Amino acid sequence: MESSEIEQVKKQLINQINSTFPEDKKSEAISKVESMNPSELEDFLIQNNLVKSSPLEKESLNSCIFCSIIEGKIPTNKIDENKKAIAVLEINPISKGHSLILPKEHIENSTNLPSQAFTLAKKISKKIKLKLKPKEVSIISANVFGHEIINLLPIYSNENLSSPKKQAKPEELSELKKLLEKIPKQKTPKKKKEKPEQRLWLNPRIP
Repeated sequence: MESSEIEQVKKQLINQINSTFPEDKKSEAISKVESMNPSELEDFLIQNNLVKSSPLEKESLNSCIFCSIIEGKIPTNKIDENKKAIAVLEINPISKGHSLILPKEHIENSTNLPSQAFTLAKKISKKIKLKLKPKEVSIISANVFGHEIINLLPIYSNENLSSPKKQAKPEELSELKKLLEKIPKQKTPKKKKEKPEQRLWLNPRIP
């Protein structure tokens, strides 16, 4: 892995820390990232499901992680989508049902987020409220790895984006996906209208 690639990945991680970490933990986390050697950096990305496997693929390093998710290069738990965005479960959630809306285009500024992304956010937010019964669901945009995303954060007590995250177990994510994902409608085959029987009318015989 070239030094330029290492610096790029570290820069992305530091951007995420600045966007999502509480102020009192930012400097420690940034120092830790800056001090990582290539092997430690690789292990960190694998442990946090930011790449599929070792060794790091050049393509994964040079492209946005969220763009890789959208393109299907990184596995995720997708629960819904529309033309402009997809909804996925956060693998390191702050609270149960924490989800992300990812614009399908790489957008770096919140002012450029498509309206369809917020439409999808409101749709999933309503479903989370219905299925999981939080007090409310906060809809918060954030810039992570240079990609603008929308957090759907269920509030059960006083959670916020600075609250600690935890790594969700695969079975937990699987259950949540079943609960929240959009079930595709099954098309019922149209019944063919039966044509009425045609009767032959014979002219009556004249004796």
